[in-house]
Amino acid sequence: MAASLPLAGLRVLELGQLIAGPFAAKTLADFGAEVIKIEPPGVGDPLRKWRLLKDGTSVWWQVQARNKLSVALDLKEPESQDIVRRLAGESDVLVENFRPGALEGYGLAPEDLMARNPRLIVLRISGFGQTGPYRDKPGFGVVAEAMGGLRHLTAEPGRTPVRVGVSIGDTLAGLHGVIGVLTALHERQRSGLGQVVDVALYEAVFNCMESLLPEYSAFGAVREAAGSALPGIAPSNAYRCSDGWALIAGNGDSIFKRLMTAIGRDDLGRDPQLADNTGRVARVVEIDAAIGDWAAPRTVAEVLAVLDGAAVPAGRIYTVADIAADPHYAARGMLQQVQMPDGSLLAVPGIVPKLSRTPGGHRRNAPLTVGQDNEAVLARLAAAARPDEAP
Repeated sequence: MAASLPLAGLRVLELGQLIAGPFAAKTLADFGAEVIKIEPPGVGDPLRKWRLLKDGTSVWWQVQARNKLSVALDLKEPESQDIVRRLAGESDVLVENFRPGALEGYGLAPEDLMARNPRLIVLRISGFGQTGPYRDKPGFGVVAEAMGGLRHLTAEPGRTPVRVGVSIGDTLAGLHGVIGVLTALHERQRSGLGQVVDVALYEAVFNCMESLLPEYSAFGAVREAAGSALPGIAPSNAYRCSDGWALIAGNGDSIFKRLMTAIGRDDLGRDPQLADNTGRVARVVEIDAAIGDWAAPRTVAEVLAVLDGAAVPAGRIYTVADIAADPHYAARGMLQQVQMPDGSLLAVPGIVPKLSRTPGGHRRNAPLTVGQDNEAVLARLAAAARPDEAP
């Protein structure tokens, strides 16, 4: 199976920890790259102890570190630094998410590594990037989400901004890092040379902020928090039902007409002022009230049954229990199971995206112990350093 994966033969050296860098390396590993993860001896990546633990190790670890090898090295030690240099010399990609300057402090500056291996691509993920006045500030995903403009919008109007319930800033940065690595690999086919990919967490968030900046530039408009609504696009909101909430997106012109017919408001569906989004935005309070009045006495299931029949995009808010029981998740291979050391099965997310001919896959569980692959990796490195023997 490994040979058929799209990134088979690609070697990645991961020096990062926690979320952003390891997420990028995990994604490359899912599609066949050999990822050698460097961990501090003894304690390992702090993620091993984050959130809920099973037999002393985070179950999150089984997602973030799957398909990886673990090598324990103390980057403060000259001997370990030399091993990293040699591993980088035979790698295609190096991933790190230290604060800018830390890699140089270990004697592992990208320019020095690339002098030894001109084909090396170095992915550097940090809070604020490798340049600029904020480069030396510590930056976590939560700070990046705020600086990138996201946190200002995640609240009910006038209330305290809330965070997204996952480390979305780190994950967005990891995904942008993967894009950068794959782009650099494609360019390397022409030039034969590697390069540095510089990803800042706040920029990864900002890159997803849609029309925020041009609207401010053109109109001086500062977009504010709007709760579950999507300002400037109507109707799209969460509507209270008798037993929960339904998310309804009737913002396409033809979809809006079908929605109004489904809820018994053909008068609004035929209103020429509401034929396009501009007119609907001007009367969004009226439209939301009409949808809300229709939904309120009905259950979520009843609302969704009607709207599914009318081909109107709608859904309910899933908990993880809903996800685990959903047949579509199962049919798409998004609920995979891995066997734990004690023989129990653990559900983990499947592979994204899905390739038709060379899909990614789960080849091996996350390394159970810190440095469990030291012997194999270092033996291979030693063998590569020996001169070829005559046959």
